[in-house]
Amino acid sequence: MSETATTIRVVIPLTLRKRNGRPKILPPEDAGLPGSQGQDPHVLRAIARAWKWRRQLEDGEASTLQDIAGKEGVSERYIGRMIRLAYLAPEVLKALVVKRRLPAISINEMVAVAKLPWGEQTGRVFG
Repeated sequence: MSETATTIRVVIPLTLRKRNGRPKILPPEDAGLPGSQGQDPHVLRAIARAWKWRRQLEDGEASTLQDIAGKEGVSERYIGRMIRLAYLAPEVLKALVVKRRLPAISINEMVAVAKLPWGEQTGRVFG
């Protein structure tokens, strides 16, 4: 019996993208892995907090952004900026939260996109 040196090389085409300043390795689109294209938990958390703050204002639990900032232990400026996520277009929110589609931009960029008319937001958020 003779032994031959054989090497098996496995190449997996992965994509490295930055998500909110952190590197994230994404598998190829056709990989078919469950959860491979799942939502970034930071995006879901930011949207949930924005909706929570919006409900607090609408229900009268808090009368100003300063009240919310005091409860949350963050600055009023941060609350004012991040609450804009609760005013994203309904189709953008549905794609992010229900369909778990990954945005092509960061959370901070989504905050800026929330100022745009609803018709323009989808193209900006998902590229």
